[in-house]
This record gives sequence, structure tokens and C-alpha cells, in this order.
Amino acid sequence: MCGWHLRTETEGRHDDVVTRLREGMAGGVLSFPLTSFDDDDGALDLDSYREYVAAQVATGPGAVFPACGTGEFFSLDEDEYRQVVTATVEETAGRVPVVAGIGYGWAQAVRFARIAEEAGADALLVLPHYLVRGPQSGLVAQVEQIAARTRLPLIVYQRDQVAFSAQSLTSIAALPNVIGLKDGHSDLDQLQRLTLAAPDGFLFFNGAATAEVQARAYAAVGVPAYSSAVHAFAPEIAAAFFTALRDGDDARVRQLLRAFYIPFVELRDRVPGYGVSLVKAAARLRGRPVGPVRAPLADPTPADLADLERLLAAGLDLVSETAETATAGAAR
Repeated sequence: MCGWHLRTETEGRHDDVVTRLREGMAGGVLSFPLTSFDDDDGALDLDSYREYVAAQVATGPGAVFPACGTGEFFSLDEDEYRQVVTATVEETAGRVPVVAGIGYGWAQAVRFARIAEEAGADALLVLPHYLVRGPQSGLVAQVEQIAARTRLPLIVYQRDQVAFSAQSLTSIAALPNVIGLKDGHSDLDQLQRLTLAAPDGFLFFNGAATAEVQARAYAAVGVPAYSSAVHAFAPEIAAAFFTALRDGDDARVRQLLRAFYIPFVELRDRVPGYGVSLVKAAARLRGRPVGPVRAPLADPTPADLADLERLLAAGLDLVSETAETATAGAAR
């Protein structure tokens, strides 16, 4: 096996992790923390990262997903990855599940999987593989190769060049340690087919960019859980939207979409890579020393940064005003 060792034991469907994730998803958004880099040389700033993760966990997310897309997984070497996942596990201290990102071809993904396993992660998010497109049989084989070589449960992320058919989903869902799928395509017709093809208890996640914009549509096909990039810099806004959506407060949902989320998406779409760059810049505006993005991403232009600052202030003011109104009403 060229040095690779297959995992011959199984651990059921990892019911404990599935239960913790389902309970967490019902009570909060999913946190995808930014990875902190030094302003001067771009090196990993682990102390800043620890402080940032601790602050994220204090807001009560459903789970924490380190070293994924928002965490710039693609720019981390294996040693940096180990430090990031280890620090996340230590800072969460078992309060919420830790789901670490892995990716590239299956051989490299397995190397990251073993690092995450040693670091104490609860599960893995299998990011889309690098560069090439493959047939459905190849997409299934990629997951099979990873699943056979780790004890940790897997959530498979489909976006860009990875899109599973219902038949392929049935195949990977039958693997003992594949517990869920995160969707970034927003093809709701196909997503409905996938949810119907999946076994009972299989987890689905809305992984669309700025997922709140499509959260109601995803929930309508049975996928209410979502990841929130906004939570990475404005957990107050993310929590307000989550609560409104959960409570069926459609007027509040529309208000937040109009005043903050749609303008944020329009700003995000100006430049490729802003899905991460703007989030990191917004975190810096909130006083979090997360540092710059690493190339090939680029930090926002001064003009876009000014627009971001105005939008962020407006979003925070909206949430604060609503909270004050609610408090005043309760006091009467």
C-alpha cells in the first residue's frame, strides 16, 4: 500500500459526534475561524489565533471548523496546520465539536487527516480536491480512499469541481465514517434529490457563500444548518439573523437581509477572493489582530475597506437598536 495503512476497524456511524453536531446546529451557527498571520512577515500568529478562537467559542457557535476555506487552509503548511488544529482543540476544551478541514488529492488529505486526528479533532471536513475535474466514480473513490485511512468521521464538501449525484451520495453515505455533506452549489433541485437519497440521520449543511442569503431556501428543502462567514467578524449580527430565522420572524430576517447581508454580498462580489479578504478585514476593524490574507488573496482596496467599515457600522447599529427596543419593551 505504499506506506498507507487502511483502517480495518469501524466505529458505527459515530453517533456521539453526529448527536453533538445536530444539537449544536440547532442552537447556533457554525464558526469557521480566520487564521491569524503576522502583519510584518505573514507568519502564523498562534497567540492571536488562540485569543480569536476563544472569543468565537464564547459566542456559542454550534461547532468550530478550523483550517477550512475561511481559515485559508490552502495557504497552510503541515506544521502550521498542526498548530492551528491543536490550538483550536485546546481553546474549545470540548465545549463544541471541532471539525478540521482537509483537502487536495486523497494522499495529501490523509496526511492532514492524521495530523487532525493526533491533535484531537472530532471530525473532518473534506474540502474539494485540487485543480482537476473527475467523473462520479472518481469523486466516490476519493472519499473512499480517505475514509479507509482515518478513524474520524467525515463531512464531504461539494462545490466548484465537486458535485455528487444522488447515486454517488448513496455510495459515500454507506461508508461507516461519512456522516454528512456540506453544499456550496445552491442547486436546490439537486440538493433535494440528495436529501431524499441520503439515509436517515445523515447531516446536511448549507455552505453557500454568505449562507444567510439563501438560508430560507435551503431550509425549505430540509437543510436548515449553515456556516456563517459573518460570525467570524460580527457574531452579534450572525446571532440576530439565526434567532430571527429560527423563530420565524420573517420581518426581521428581511430587515437584516436588506440592510446588511445583500449589500455585503454585493461588496464581496467586486473582487475575486473577497469572500475571505473582506471577512478578515472586518475582523481587523472589530479590533481582532488576525493580520492580512496570504497570496494569492489580496486585502481590500482603501475604497472597498471604507465601504466595508460603513456597512459593518450600519449592521451593528441595526442589531443594537433592535436589542435596545426589545429590552425597553420587556421592561414596560
